[in-house]
Amino acid sequence: MAKLILVTDIVETKLRKEKELEKLQQKMFFIKKDIEVTNMCIQMIEQETVLDIREQMHTKMIEEDDE
Repeated sequence: MAKLILVTDIVETKLRKEKELEKLQQKMFFIKKDIEVTNMCIQMIEQETVLDIREQMHTKMIEEDDE
């Protein structure tokens, strides 16, 4: 039994796949950004460049008191 392939079915499938691809590309973009932020955090921690805001404020208050 041969199946009849309709052009409309092919076009509908193509359009559906294009929409799926667009959604996947958006997800991929955000995943890449998440990876970048995570790597940046890891790098900051490894290089000890993370600032302790509480410590900075305390130091500044002490300096102001000394003046």
